[in-house]
Amino acid sequence: MAGAAARPRRRLTPYWLLLPAGLWLAVFFVAPFFYQASTSVQSGSLEEGFRVTWDFTNYTDALATYAPHFLRSFLYAASATVLCLLIGYPLAYMIAFRAGRWRGLLLVMVIAPFFTSFLIRTLAWKTILSDAGPVVGVLKSVHILDVTSQLGLTGDERLLATPLAVVCGLTYNFLPFMILPLYSSLERIDLSLHEAARDLYAKPATVFRKVTFPLSLPGVVAGTLLTFIPASGDYINAQLLGSPNTQMVGNAIQKQFLNVLDYPAAAAMSFILMAIILIVVSVYMRKAGTEELV
Repeated sequence: MAGAAARPRRRLTPYWLLLPAGLWLAVFFVAPFFYQASTSVQSGSLEEGFRVTWDFTNYTDALATYAPHFLRSFLYAASATVLCLLIGYPLAYMIAFRAGRWRGLLLVMVIAPFFTSFLIRTLAWKTILSDAGPVVGVLKSVHILDVTSQLGLTGDERLLATPLAVVCGLTYNFLPFMILPLYSSLERIDLSLHEAARDLYAKPATVFRKVTFPLSLPGVVAGTLLTFIPASGDYINAQLLGSPNTQMVGNAIQKQFLNVLDYPAAAAMSFILMAIILIVVSVYMRKAGTEELV
């Protein structure tokens, strides 16, 4: 009888363990989510007060007014994600397969930027890319700025307050989010699979294309999502490294919330951003589940 009575309690144990996390999500995610949803369909002013009037013009006005900000945000985020993948994959590959006893030190160096605040790291890039800094001087000497300015990525004589500066800041700040998932996937690959491929006279490029990269796809998918999603809503890099012409949707939302004090418009823009990200992520995940990415 005692054993029979204990079995239902044991079945409930996982639910009791999940209860704290469930309460946390309910209080700090679900409740604010519904509050912002109701705010996005309100009308009024800060002096008169806001009330729910199911005013969906907040959404249409946001799309009409800030469409360039949305497009710019996703363009910058996608560019930074591609750069993070191109830079992060070789680094993760080297750490996983070639680092040897230096692996721990290299991993610490990857996460070292997290030891300082996001703001300080971005301000450091403002110094690095300054007009009198060494980077601009080198790029001028090899005439790279002439090419990038013709492409609309930089100014004629500067890097700061340009799209390239914003993308560089996004790439640097979110690069660890790309490297760590890639390393985790690569590190789990059984090296005997590489040996078997070489025994079958596969060239190194073929081994990478047929064995390494397909097995590392979970890390690629995770890394790109962890980079693209926060980069799309970022506003610090555009604020500190960009100009009014490079502002992202995060800057517009911040302005509506803190300066204009138009809370319904800001909430509507936030939900539009979230909806677009969900659509993009859903399509990407569906595609990542096929052989089309291999």
